[in-house]
Amino acid sequence: MTEAQKDPSTKANFDFAEANQWQLMWRRFKRHKLAVVSLWFLVFMYGMAAFCEFITPYTPDDRDVKYLWGPPQGLHFTHPEKGFSLIPFTYGYKRLKDPENEWSIALEPIYEKTYDLSLFVRGEKYKMWGLFETDLHLFGVQAADGSPGFIHIFGTDKQGRDIFTRLIYGSRISLTIGLVGVALTIVLGIIIGGIAGYASGWVDMVIQRIIEVLQSIPQLPLWMGLSAALPVTWSGVSVYFGITVILSFFGWTGLARVVRSKFLSMRDEDFVVAAKLLGASRMRIIFKHMLPSFLSHIITTATMAIPGMILGETALSFLGIGMRPPTVSWGVLLQDGQNTTAIVLMPWLLLPGLCVVLVVLAFNLMGDGLRDAADPYQN
Repeated sequence: MTEAQKDPSTKANFDFAEANQWQLMWRRFKRHKLAVVSLWFLVFMYGMAAFCEFITPYTPDDRDVKYLWGPPQGLHFTHPEKGFSLIPFTYGYKRLKDPENEWSIALEPIYEKTYDLSLFVRGEKYKMWGLFETDLHLFGVQAADGSPGFIHIFGTDKQGRDIFTRLIYGSRISLTIGLVGVALTIVLGIIIGGIAGYASGWVDMVIQRIIEVLQSIPQLPLWMGLSAALPVTWSGVSVYFGITVILSFFGWTGLARVVRSKFLSMRDEDFVVAAKLLGASRMRIIFKHMLPSFLSHIITTATMAIPGMILGETALSFLGIGMRPPTVSWGVLLQDGQNTTAIVLMPWLLLPGLCVVLVVLAFNLMGDGLRDAADPYQN
């Protein structure tokens, strides 16, 4: 039996000494419990967005005309007459005029009409990822006689469209716009910052002056102006990429300065000088030797930048100058909650705002964990 097998602490120290940078970073990250929980929450949210067609019971434009501005429906396990049921169900509803408030709609349950919750049901047809057509949905409801019904666990909007369905569909736009925007930010920040830091001289001076000018311009008013300038004839996909480019227009400046400072500090390091003497090209030195040495820091910076992109798209769409209907995003959904009547009488219309808060908070907590894990002096 070896010494490492006799003493577990010796084996742990041996494994720690042989671990590479990413293994050490993962070990430190796992100590941050909130960051780990946030990571799994974000994986769950992005998984929901990726399979939104299958997970949701309807398509975003399906309407339940008998349930306009309906509150969230609860699932029940007990019936006044039938007693306890292992299968959750919901009731049918009858619309009544609320005698106390003319702006409110009262809904009276019809206990004789119940709809059982079922998994893997057939419903409206859709194209999964635009590749193949199917009508299979994760869940749905139907009456005992097999007639279809509606279930609205998050309620409906003024047109009777299911909020849960539109919320999950909207996450695909709001969540991915942050990833695409940050990807553009990283590319621009690394290239421009790397050129400034490696070349230095007048090239560095010109790039720094450009960055200072861009950072001196208020971002939100310029975002609004550029978004309003997008042609109204553009399709939803075109507007999506247009908004992404607009949000990335200023995001690269901070990362470029970070990359520049790192390159300036590493330009005279021994491994960079050795690569130069061996005849390595400038691009090989930058991308093969210098950039990997602080790649973890870039990943952390990018993670912290994604919430800003999500908030930017939500704000622009909420103001009506970002994504436009019929495209569904969280900002577009929040347009229905712009008046006090909706806030007081239909608070479920503000659920997209809660999703924005939770996702942004999760990214910030995960970013804190990554920042601590990427610290080379962290034990």
